[in-house]
Amino acid sequence: MAVAPFDGRALCDIATADPHLVNALDATTLAHLQTWQGKTETRHDLISVAPVRAMSALLDRTDAEPRLGDVLPALWHWLYFWPTTAQSELGADGHPKRGGFLPPVPFPKRMWAGGRLQWHQPMRLGDQIQRTSRIDQVQHKTGRSGELLFVQVHHTYEGPQGVCLEETHDIVYKPLAQTSEASSDGITPSLTAEWQRDLVPDDVLLFRYSALTFNSHRIHYDRRYAMQTEGYPGLVVHGPLMASLLIDLLRRHSDRMLSSFAFKALKPVFECADQRVLRLCAKPEGDEIHTWVQDHHGHVCMQAVAHWSTQAATP
Repeated sequence: MAVAPFDGRALCDIATADPHLVNALDATTLAHLQTWQGKTETRHDLISVAPVRAMSALLDRTDAEPRLGDVLPALWHWLYFWPTTAQSELGADGHPKRGGFLPPVPFPKRMWAGGRLQWHQPMRLGDQIQRTSRIDQVQHKTGRSGELLFVQVHHTYEGPQGVCLEETHDIVYKPLAQTSEASSDGITPSLTAEWQRDLVPDDVLLFRYSALTFNSHRIHYDRRYAMQTEGYPGLVVHGPLMASLLIDLLRRHSDRMLSSFAFKALKPVFECADQRVLRLCAKPEGDEIHTWVQDHHGHVCMQAVAHWSTQAATP
C-alpha cells in the first residue's frame, strides 16, 4: 500500500465559507499566485516540556514525566511553531485571512491534504529549533470535482546539531461545491492489520488538539458553525491528528524511532452524535510499516507508509 503523490481528486471538502471568494481561476490570477513560489519564512521555537505532557494526556498515554533532553516523539513538532495570527486578522472561519506567507488563493475551501517527513536526527526537549519554510510549488489542476489549486510547502528544521527534520506539506484549495459526507463511497483496505486500535473522536478530543496546536479553524470545535455554515454532519477531525494517532499506534507496539513517514488524506472524518468509531491499523513488513485509518464504514480515509530508523531505540 504505497502512498502515491497527493492529487486531491478523491477528497471531500474541508471548507471555509466566504461569499467573497471565487469558484474559478483566470490566467492572470493564477500567474499572480505563482509569484509566491520560492518565498521563504523563518521561525524559531523552544521545544518545551508542557506541550509534550499535554499531548501524552490527550492520547491517553502513561508516559514517564517528560524531562529536558528527552526525544520529541514523531509528529509532535506540530505542537510548536504556532500560527500566532492577531485576532483581528482572522477570517470568519477562524483561519488567518488570505495572503502573507501563503498565497491569497481565492478558492473558499482548503485543507491539509498530506505530507512527507524525513528525520535526520531527533529533536529533544530543551532544543532551540529554527524552521525555514519555502513555497516550492503553486499548481492548478482540474479534477472530477472541478478546479483545484495545490500549494506545496517545504520545511527544514535545524537544531543544535544541525538539520533534524525535512517535511513537505501539501495544501489543496477547492471552490464551493455541493458536498456531503462521503457516505458509503470509498476504498477498503488491501492489507490485513497486525496492529489496530479503535477510538471515538469526540468533540473534547478535537477541541483539545485544536488548543494544543493553536488551530482556530472553527470546523474542528464549533459544531453549529460546522453543521449550519459548512453543511457537515459534525465536527471535522483534523488530518494532522489522524496522522499523529497512526504514529501513536506504532509507538504502542515498538519503541523504535522512525526515519520517514508519508501520509495522504483520502476522505474526511467527522465527529457525530452517533459516536462513530475510527479504527487505526498498521501492518509492519520488515523496516516498512503500512498504516491507515478506517472510518465507520470500513473505508480508508487516510493511508501512510513509515520506515523504522536504524538508530537505537528512543532513550
